[in-house]
Amino acid sequence: MSKFRYPIDNDQFQEIREQGLLYVDKTDMMYNLANRYKYIFLARPRRFGKSLLCNTFKAYFQGQKELFEGLKVMELEKQWKKHPVLHFTLSGLKNLSVSEAKTKLESLIRGYENIYGKDPLSITPGDRFRNLIHNAAEQSREKVVVLLDEYDSPIMRLMYDKEQLDAMRSMLREFYQVLKDEGAYLRYVFITGVTKFSQLSIFSELNNLKQVSMLDEYSGICGITQEELDTTLRPCVEEYAQNQKITVDEAYALLKKNYDGYHFSENSKDVYAPYSLLNALNDNKTTPYWFETGTTKSLIEHLQHHPEFNPLDFDGAELSLMDFNMPCESARTPIPLLYQSGYLTIQNYDKEDDVYLLGFPNYEVRQGMVAGLANYLMDTDDLEQNALILAMSRALKRGDLSEALTQLRSYIASLPYDIITKKEWMAKKKREAFYKLLIYVIFSMLNSKVDTEVKSILGRADVVVKTKTDIFVLELKVDDSVENALAQIDSTGYTIPYESDGRKVTKCGVCIASEQRNITQWRITDAEGCLINDMKF
Repeated sequence: MSKFRYPIDNDQFQEIREQGLLYVDKTDMMYNLANRYKYIFLARPRRFGKSLLCNTFKAYFQGQKELFEGLKVMELEKQWKKHPVLHFTLSGLKNLSVSEAKTKLESLIRGYENIYGKDPLSITPGDRFRNLIHNAAEQSREKVVVLLDEYDSPIMRLMYDKEQLDAMRSMLREFYQVLKDEGAYLRYVFITGVTKFSQLSIFSELNNLKQVSMLDEYSGICGITQEELDTTLRPCVEEYAQNQKITVDEAYALLKKNYDGYHFSENSKDVYAPYSLLNALNDNKTTPYWFETGTTKSLIEHLQHHPEFNPLDFDGAELSLMDFNMPCESARTPIPLLYQSGYLTIQNYDKEDDVYLLGFPNYEVRQGMVAGLANYLMDTDDLEQNALILAMSRALKRGDLSEALTQLRSYIASLPYDIITKKEWMAKKKREAFYKLLIYVIFSMLNSKVDTEVKSILGRADVVVKTKTDIFVLELKVDDSVENALAQIDSTGYTIPYESDGRKVTKCGVCIASEQRNITQWRITDAEGCLINDMKF
């Protein structure tokens, strides 16, 4: 059990401070935002600390100075003026019908009307919100602060239901319009969400809304930065290393591999997923916490509307800012939602060409994506999948690539014959594309046992598997020949990066026949091209 007290299930700033839970001080950035802009929008993935930030703003604007003792803001704020704060968290409206969402929103408003009073002539949520702002300002003789957390929760599941989306948008639009109309009564408006939805009109109607999501100076305002892990949380990492019976450097490397990798701007700080990191330190484990609490089902539903795209090819995609940061409901690819939801992140920025390199942020997210796809594609239970991965990994660790492919071929043969037609979205894909994606996913699942890479649009070999003694470079071909597969490995120099590695390098061409719906041949050679194994079915 950890000697540190982590706020793993608590986003209430006041409770965290009063109970002495671990708190990473970001109040200097909070102060900067609060005194630099009036209308702000911040997008971050779920479980990234947006709600904690909102609650920190709430305590700050309510003048709860005692909660900030010892924090950076104490050197910056001198007045500690108290403002009425209207704090709405819309996560409770998620998955509700329009009428249910309206009722829920009205109940949130009613809570503040019990404090500031209600105009009996105000009926709609927008009118009641407007009256609420007026009353709060008049009674306190101070301008009002509005905190709107998870604004997009009511509409996340309605992207592909135009009728319901339009109805929800109309209901919410009146509510949000008040924020623009009543600017004279407002001191500060802070809005958070995961994604951008232009059809909600919040961004067009609040045309003075400052989007700080991709500004370098606020890249670390949510999450845990590398600097914070190296300083504030270093004692926690040392305890983690001791419990894991590894060195501190090994602990840092393990945490970085699993939970680091998020970048939210051109020159972003290196950011760890806070929910996963803090849970790992608290439990002394390395578990996919973020993805296990995620929306894998929603993710798959979203990908169903883009059957022409291989999700694993998004790892290494080069795009303009407009291509991946556009409103989700108008996007032609799943990439904007994947980026804004935290499944993809910025890995690099090429200033000369003005393009961003996107990729999976870390092992946790990549393997979560793979696991979600595997469960959907294969229609088999976890025991069968785990047995396959164990058998393949053991064969690869022995250096027996042919046995691993034999296990894979047998598994594919056991899948239901109508596996594609069961899924309407997969029926739109070419048959060969499905089986190639299936093989990519299976090899990706091997990452739990061995180090595996799969193809990206950057031009890597289709599959590279690394064990302690071997490196296997595979090229997959559909309705083609093993000769062409091996020729591609040689002509593109896929093995060159591993020549000085010290491990044995093996090349393999694998053929998939779309008619037979399986692997029909593979040919394995050593690095010099000498034949090791040639199997044809």
